[in-house]
Amino acid sequence: MTTYGFLIDQSRCIGCHACTVACKVENAVPLGVFRTWVKYVEKGAFPNARRYFQVTRCNHCANPPCVYVCPTRAMYRRPDGIVEFDPERCIGCKACMQACPYDAIYIDPQSHTAAKCHFCSHRTDLGLEPACVVVCPTHAIIAGDLDDPESEISRRLVGRDVSVRRPEQGTRPKLFYIDADEATLSPEAARRDQYIFAEWGPTVYTGPEVPETLAGPSPRTVYDVPHGRPWHWPVPAYLVTKAAGAGIYLLSAPGLALGLFQSGAFFGTVAGLLSALLVAVTALLLVLDLDRPDRFIYVLLRAQRRSWLALGGYILTAFGAWVVGWWVLRLLGLRTLADGLAWPGALLALAAAGYTAFLFGQCEGRDLWQSPLLLPHLLAEAVLAGAGVLLLGTPLGLPSPSEAGLLRWVLLGALATHALFIGSELFGPHPTAHGRLAAERITRGPYRGLFWGGAVGVGIILAGLLALLPATVPWAGAGLAALAGLLAYSWAFVMAPQEIPNS
Repeated sequence: MTTYGFLIDQSRCIGCHACTVACKVENAVPLGVFRTWVKYVEKGAFPNARRYFQVTRCNHCANPPCVYVCPTRAMYRRPDGIVEFDPERCIGCKACMQACPYDAIYIDPQSHTAAKCHFCSHRTDLGLEPACVVVCPTHAIIAGDLDDPESEISRRLVGRDVSVRRPEQGTRPKLFYIDADEATLSPEAARRDQYIFAEWGPTVYTGPEVPETLAGPSPRTVYDVPHGRPWHWPVPAYLVTKAAGAGIYLLSAPGLALGLFQSGAFFGTVAGLLSALLVAVTALLLVLDLDRPDRFIYVLLRAQRRSWLALGGYILTAFGAWVVGWWVLRLLGLRTLADGLAWPGALLALAAAGYTAFLFGQCEGRDLWQSPLLLPHLLAEAVLAGAGVLLLGTPLGLPSPSEAGLLRWVLLGALATHALFIGSELFGPHPTAHGRLAAERITRGPYRGLFWGGAVGVGIILAGLLALLPATVPWAGAGLAALAGLLAYSWAFVMAPQEIPNS
């Protein structure tokens, strides 16, 4: 049995970037992206200052989260331990980038598919060493078979105190470091307010507020490669449209079946159509965020069923088809049959609203998304969004005053629940610095205006005050404010954790 791994002796690394250049040449890596790179971290103050180097690349984990989250099996682990990728199967969903705790994966700007260090597998299969090992002038990089006790890497590992990056993630990385400094291993341990030749722009991570000490300045990362946000505006928008589509059905179909709502034209015909349309928009938003949208059908046809992105595709498809079927039955006047189908549909609606919690849970590179409260929070958001959309019909008299009143109380209850979950997720204890920094970025950092003004001010306070008014017309404003606040919170919740570096 063979298990390949890397050993990097940081005491020998001179920061020459020969490994980076060799990797680019050997694998035709385009400009602007990297499979291996060297990070510089400076500690101390002149004349007692020192620069530390860290060679960074894929860790070829024994428990690789990028493999489990990939919806099409484009990422896979070979029997010899190398985590490889197949660009012909990749749809450019970037879930692997969110799952990797090491920032090791990028989207190739030419093929628009995921890529990373693959141990120079084309060389390894011929018995050759990876290009980075061959060119290293100080033999700081060692590659070999961890299962062979006679291999150089195994002999060097015996009796040595080695480190790995982010061991708390449980990925069991096969990239080991000798004499690595904590400031290089943990990205949050060093400031990032200025690089050697440039300052960071205002929209990127600037590091924790590490206080200066009597011993000198705090560690500072002064050279690194850029890592942008993999997911963009379609993802927070998708969270809102999915919540609204699921929530509308979740309230309307069981409500009609139980006799809570009597306005069949509104809660059946109009609500069913709105729910189906919002599910369709949700699917469209997911496709828009793919770097290879022409391959979107691979999610269903080449699905890896451990991936919640693939499972979510099946759930959304089934729920959308169910909503359309229920809507058609209502149009045909088959209300008894439609009412009977409302309950299985409600379970599908709950699944559609909540599966993203498991998808985010597989994104192990973003600790804030690992909250155990995320599933019930998403379900509460679905009820909130559904009630908010249905209340928009109040000025037109579509729901009766009594029905609007019921929706108003549902909205208020969902608002209170939503506020409690926000407080717990952002202001409660965080087990890792990564999660804490992401939460602080929302509440005290660049997203604080969007959070306090939009998510809290408009989405909770204003929405709640409007819903408490006795007149029915302002309740539509409450629904609209709640939807706007939900979008503001989803935007901050999705974007902020992506700006905390993992390397």
